[in-house]
Order: sequence, then C-alpha cells, then structure tokens
Amino acid sequence: MLGAVEHPTEHPTAAALEAGLDDVRRAPRDRGRVELIVRRPAESEREVLAVGELDRGEGLVGDTWRARSDPPTADGWPDGDMQLTLMSSRVARLVAVRADRWQLAGDQLFVDLDLSEANLPPATRLELGSAVIEITDEPHLGCAKFAARFGRDALRFVNSATGRELRLRGVNAKVVPAEGGMLAFVTPITPLRFGVAYTLTLSGPIDATGLVLPLTAIRFTTR
Repeated sequence: MLGAVEHPTEHPTAAALEAGLDDVRRAPRDRGRVELIVRRPAESEREVLAVGELDRGEGLVGDTWRARSDPPTADGWPDGDMQLTLMSSRVARLVAVRADRWQLAGDQLFVDLDLSEANLPPATRLELGSAVIEITDEPHLGCAKFAARFGRDALRFVNSATGRELRLRGVNAKVVPAEGGMLAFVTPITPLRFGVAYTLTLSGPIDATGLVLPLTAIRFTTR
C-alpha cells in the first residue's frame, strides 16, 4: 500500500498515554514479533510491505534512509547507525490511535518487543528472518513532525525521562553481515583502555567481486 503522509487531528490525550504505559512495559523481552514493515520511497510517502528485504548497504531495500541522514557524517556519508528505526507496536498503538496511522511515525519496523535500553543496550544483535541487525547508540527522539502527526502530548510522552529510558520513540539500528561474510581481525597499535568508547572506521574495503564496500564505522566500548 502506497500513500502520502496525512496529518489527521485525532490525537491521544496525556491521560490515555499514561494509562497505556503498563501495557508497553509488558512487551516481551525476547522472541518479539514484527507487526508492520514500512518503507519511505520518497519524502512524505509511505509504503506498507508484506515482506521486506534488509541489505547491509541499503538497509530496508527501497527506503530512502541515505537521503534522510540528518546530519550526515563529517565526511558527507549517510550515518549508517541510523539505517533502520524500530518502534514498539504498543507505543504506536497508543500514539496513533488507529492502526492505519502507525506508518505516519516514519519508522520502518514496528515490533512487539521491549526496546528499552536496559533490555537492548547498544551493540545488541537481533535476528529478523535471515537478517541480523544491531542496535546502535544514536538516540531516536520525537520532533516537530511527530507532534504534528500525533499531538504535543504524544511528543512530551516519548521525549520524557521515562520515554527515553523505555525508548518509547523507538531505537536506531543497522544491518550487519550474517552468513557468507568475512571476519577481519584488527590489532590496535596501542593497548585499548578499559571503559572507553572507540570507533573503528573501515574505508575502501573490496569484496570478492571487486565491489567497493560502503564506508563503515563500528563503535564499541571496552569492558
């Protein structure tokens, strides 16, 4: 189903949002379920998919995440840590009121899963069919568009301290290599320090077919 984004005036009240918070907290901590797949073929357009293809370089195939990376990385590349966004289907049900309005949120994957940072810290990997995605540490917060589509109360709800803790607005993720990939072992020239965040950047790697792979930045924290 392909359609333009609309801004209906049907918005949930603050009381209704707070009343639904207990249900959000009851989302499964593992073995969740994908309930909706949406791609954005162009600005302000949504396409609901029965089946989605996840690609290491493209994210959700047919989506325009590359053009939407705002801001891009310092070298002008789209931010791969914002390749995919997941939103709780329970939160979508609360803020959108009707199921046919979930897609207005602009996220690609709506899942029945506990997305809180306590349950899915950065670098957590999830299997979606034959694909593997990794939760990133890029924050995903509500904006003016979110308020226009779902109301000011919904914006305050997802951006509140509790909303950030539970990631009510959702979480960023990226597709990572799964089967058929290659492993590379990197030896640092100086010892890594405990409890420090590092970024490993891969620039110009070439696969077995001669294709230059996209610039990749891998962020991790030593423990």
